[in-house]
Amino acid sequence: MKAPEDIIIRPLITERSMDGAALKKYSFVVAPDANKIEIKQAVEALFDGVKVSKVNTMNVRGHERHYGRFSGFTSSYKKAVVTLTAESKTIEFFDGLV
Repeated sequence: MKAPEDIIIRPLITERSMDGAALKKYSFVVAPDANKIEIKQAVEALFDGVKVSKVNTMNVRGHERHYGRFSGFTSSYKKAVVTLTAESKTIEFFDGLV
């Protein structure tokens, strides 16, 4: 079994993810081989008083970038949008950003 710190890599901070924070939907970059059950258990273990109701995952492909005559791709990653239950506490990390 993997540690929760190995499953949840970092929070994903964008304008769209901050709009979802008001609805108790939080976005994270997760390990590419993590499944929904592991992500749910990791979020509940890392944040006290949090109860997860739903997890949506997607694989995000890297975008092509150009710098002068050189081109390449940004890194691909797996994104998870975690929805909390209505009676659950909010995640304090996102409260200061909204």
